[in-house]
Amino acid sequence: MWRAILLGEDPRFRRTRGFLRRLPGSPRCKMCSAPFAGLAAPLMRLMGRRRWGKNPKYCRFCFTVLSTQHGGAEIECSLLFADIRGSTALGEQMSPAAFRTLLNRFYSIAADILVDHDAIVDKFVGDEVMAIFIPALAQERHAGRAIEAARSLLSATDQGATGGLSVPLGIGVHTGTAFVGSVGEGGHTELTALGDTVNVAARLASAAGGGEILVTDAAATAAGMTPTDYERRQLDLKGKSAATDVVVLTGSTAVAQQR
Repeated sequence: MWRAILLGEDPRFRRTRGFLRRLPGSPRCKMCSAPFAGLAAPLMRLMGRRRWGKNPKYCRFCFTVLSTQHGGAEIECSLLFADIRGSTALGEQMSPAAFRTLLNRFYSIAADILVDHDAIVDKFVGDEVMAIFIPALAQERHAGRAIEAARSLLSATDQGATGGLSVPLGIGVHTGTAFVGSVGEGGHTELTALGDTVNVAARLASAAGGGEILVTDAAATAAGMTPTDYERRQLDLKGKSAATDVVVLTGSTAVAQQR
């Protein structure tokens, strides 16, 4: 069940989605197509298909099923970590309340961008955000959507961004096989991703300089990019026995490619 749902192949899921797509209303849950507005929206809320808190483009019911049915599946997906570089120094330069305001702005901007790019916003931890891109939501383009999201994040936090947030952001993107499913017990159950793919993406974000996106060759290739067309780097990531080859996107190359 888990694999079929995460890959968008479950027959019950397809039938439900086919029915809900016929109901009037927009916008809709990107998984099941339940309308969040319009004539059918009150019925959807009674059915538990209101917006999900972690990603308002999807309904709570879809992810409640995943979180209550303990388990998961190993699937190919893409992971993105974004980290405010030098946040300790930033915190020293402002009051705790001002630093909290800055982090809240970062959380808000990051969440909006990631949701718009079909991500599951897994968690915010301190000055870092983690997002998962799975086939059921981003289809086969999950790697491309993760890189597009990274580019948009970098653009939104650039010093010259209109209405953006001026912070030095380092981002890591990796594609590979990860366990995606529910962890925890009771009310503390969460949908998350685990495994080496997650660890690599996190290490990349830590290794990225302010204004850099580090993309593994696996993610770049899956996204249809030619790694040799970009600046390249070999990284000795903590816990990895071999060097990791990455594509380096900076503010200028990221914005240029996004256009």
